[in-house]
Amino acid sequence: MRIADARVIVTSPGRNFVTLKIVTADGVTGVGDATLNGRELAVAAYLTEHVVPLLIGRDPARIEDTWQLLYKGAYWRRGPVTMSAIAAVDTALWDIKGKVAGLPVYQLLGGRSREAVTVYGHANAETVDDVLGEVAHYVDHGYRAVRVQTGVPGLTGVYGVSRDPRHYEPAGGAVPAESVWSTPRYLEHTPRVFEKVRAEFGPDLMLLHDVHHRLTPIEAARLGRSLEPYALTWMEDPVPAELQEGFRLIRSHTTTPIAVGEVFNSIWDCQQLITEQLIDYVRTTVVHAGGISHLRRIFDLANLYHVRSGSHGATDLSPVCLAAALHVDVSIPNFGLQEYMAHTAETDAVFPHTYRFAGGMLHPSEEPGLGVDIDEEAAARYPYRAAALPVNRLADGTLHSW
Repeated sequence: MRIADARVIVTSPGRNFVTLKIVTADGVTGVGDATLNGRELAVAAYLTEHVVPLLIGRDPARIEDTWQLLYKGAYWRRGPVTMSAIAAVDTALWDIKGKVAGLPVYQLLGGRSREAVTVYGHANAETVDDVLGEVAHYVDHGYRAVRVQTGVPGLTGVYGVSRDPRHYEPAGGAVPAESVWSTPRYLEHTPRVFEKVRAEFGPDLMLLHDVHHRLTPIEAARLGRSLEPYALTWMEDPVPAELQEGFRLIRSHTTTPIAVGEVFNSIWDCQQLITEQLIDYVRTTVVHAGGISHLRRIFDLANLYHVRSGSHGATDLSPVCLAAALHVDVSIPNFGLQEYMAHTAETDAVFPHTYRFAGGMLHPSEEPGLGVDIDEEAAARYPYRAAALPVNRLADGTLHSW
């Protein structure tokens, strides 16, 4: 069996997605997600110009060898564009291998470690009273874990708060939107939010919060300590993770668990955080961390150091990525949580799939392969549109982490 064709498909059913579809000479197909929010065309070009020519004629069964070729063979290693492209190839090849074997991918990864995958939803609103209603919505639909984000009094355009609480999409027009940020207001407001949420919903509901890289280590330590009475499952991305030593300072001041990693793209990005036990959940995902093969390496390392998975799963990742993530989630021993934001009906139509949600949990497909595909005719009805992520500035105009 040889690879006969590989197509890069860019579509925008409400937001942009990049998909790689590999076809063997025998007609077996596999799909992989290559979406990099705000930089989609960079990955599409990398795949088209540099990767696809290497795939034609190769044996699709040689997944690891192909991964090493695309990683080591490029000389310029790592980075989100390269690793997202590698991820698309790797995921598509696992899809093909499952179809050839007649098994869902999780069976090829060692079989089930659990019956289903616990997911968390996104409750967001401008006010505390409104966010309580959003949390109730998720609880009523069976969710056991909820991420809570609210507006901050005196600020507009706060991360995580959208006009449509069910389909949050931060990317907007071709030019980034700008918001004004105030750390003191945020640090004062956030503990009050969780005081009310915990009082309303009791001790059993898992609560999460995304700081989104906006604090310094000592500010994050203050926030973590102020949230301790409300027993969060995790505080996500408290600081930009380039300075990994900063997590030692956070760790020394608070017992609030820390999750980080949605922008990581290799095992080396999180090696220190894992081996020094500076985090509790690693949030790398299939598409940004080199595919199923490399994500498994990250989670295997994490397992040695009592770090659990918490893979990114916002709607900037297509159903192809979510389908792949579920096969990993259900098979690894150190699963923690899976982020889940339901896609729009238009997106689901472009990417037909057989994973399913029930009772606060996702169930991976039982079909051979990943159990997801792309309808190329439907995809063609939604052309690419430029959409940039926002930026933050302080009141004096200084650019700040969004």
